[in-house]
Amino acid sequence: MRYLVRDRMFAFHEEAWIETEHREKLYRVNRKFFRLRRTFALVDTRGEHVASIVRKAFTFHHTLLIKQEGQPTAKVSKKLFKLFGDRFKVRLGDGRKLRINGNLWDREFDIRHEGTTLAHVSRRWFTVRDAYAVDVMSQQDALLLIILAVCVDHVLQDAKGDQLTNL
Repeated sequence: MRYLVRDRMFAFHEEAWIETEHREKLYRVNRKFFRLRRTFALVDTRGEHVASIVRKAFTFHHTLLIKQEGQPTAKVSKKLFKLFGDRFKVRLGDGRKLRINGNLWDREFDIRHEGTTLAHVSRRWFTVRDAYAVDVMSQQDALLLIILAVCVDHVLQDAKGDQLTNL
């Protein structure tokens, strides 16, 4: 199934919407200001907190923690000096390890587990608006895979210093 992540540009508060391919809104990603750590809250359409993404402060490389129901679900780390191979690694709470690789400069990448593609993230079709598609192959992990795509996009935007997107 395809999900779309659409950033609201030039908004007073920073947010993005996660929608189905039929433009049905599912989740909103809000950035919380005035904190030592950068925190993103994922909220459903009823306003209930679903998950949070927390950037750890004072690390040499980007490390993000994903929490659902107050418990750590995943840890996303960007490899510092890697010329070839995986640029991001994900350690899930259940012990699984995921790899995120592909053309990260153009935001074309896959989220994989043991050689199997779980999701493909692409900005290819969205050049005018700031949006990207997340094609999820594993529906049981759909929410987690969407959150991972948001994490990687945030880290890449932060590294570029690009202020066009809100996340």
